[in-house]
Amino acid sequence: MARRSARPPRRLPSSAEAPTLPAGPVPVDTGTAEVVPDPDHSGRVTLHVNGVPSSYLDLGDPGFLAFEYMQQMDAVVAATTAGPIHALHLGAAGCALARRWDAERPGSRQLAVDVDARLTQLVREWFALPRAPRLRLRADDAARAVASSAPGLYDVVVRDVFAGDSTPEHLVTRAVADDVLRTLRPGGLYLVNCADRPPLGRARAELATLAAAFGPGAAGEGRLGLVAEPAILKGRRYGNLVLAAVRARPDDEDGAPDLRSPALGRTLRSLPVPAQVLTGAELERFVGAARPL
Repeated sequence: MARRSARPPRRLPSSAEAPTLPAGPVPVDTGTAEVVPDPDHSGRVTLHVNGVPSSYLDLGDPGFLAFEYMQQMDAVVAATTAGPIHALHLGAAGCALARRWDAERPGSRQLAVDVDARLTQLVREWFALPRAPRLRLRADDAARAVASSAPGLYDVVVRDVFAGDSTPEHLVTRAVADDVLRTLRPGGLYLVNCADRPPLGRARAELATLAAAFGPGAAGEGRLGLVAEPAILKGRRYGNLVLAAVRARPDDEDGAPDLRSPALGRTLRSLPVPAQVLTGAELERFVGAARPL
């Protein structure tokens, strides 16, 4: 389950009328969805899918992010990618991250994919999401969606897909990582929400999988990283970790974004709940003898 931190909102212009929200659970293709108002903050809601908090939104501030792993993902993108982006979101839910990038990066084009067709229809109605081509929603399996994407299409691919509290097994494989690599432009970024518990065996195996797909030099070149709160990295509790991988650029082009950037480290430490990034030899020690999935 994702945690959220209480960061004060920064209001952004929005001309959308207030949506009509449902009272109680609503049937969707995979079970139920429910919009639960935050009793402490007017205009903020949590979208629960099958009882699991899946998105937290401030309806008046499309740039607001509450879940800590989303703040970490946004920090990585801010440190590595400038201007408008072309992004693919595997796992849509309430599109909190897509709303922020649409508001913060005018001119961006995004596609959010969710296996639940009815949910994609409802969240657009409930949350007044940006319209196409700024944000398109598609009902599809995440692996099929990325496999069918054109080569070199995206600046950023985000994987945030869960069934209950875990990612479906077919999405954590080397085959999916290879498909993501192919659909990223050179220098493009893959961000993964990995929920794990001590001793963090899933995170280690997923990093080994990304290292195999993105190249043996990815960790040493600062193209592979792990972002999380120190308590999670030390194996003290269950939580969300962000895995980040960058597609290499050809040798005759400028270098790819470097996750060893001091600016990224400072930004992560300044979040409401401070986080850190592991790269290079430190990351290789964390992965250890883990094998690709």
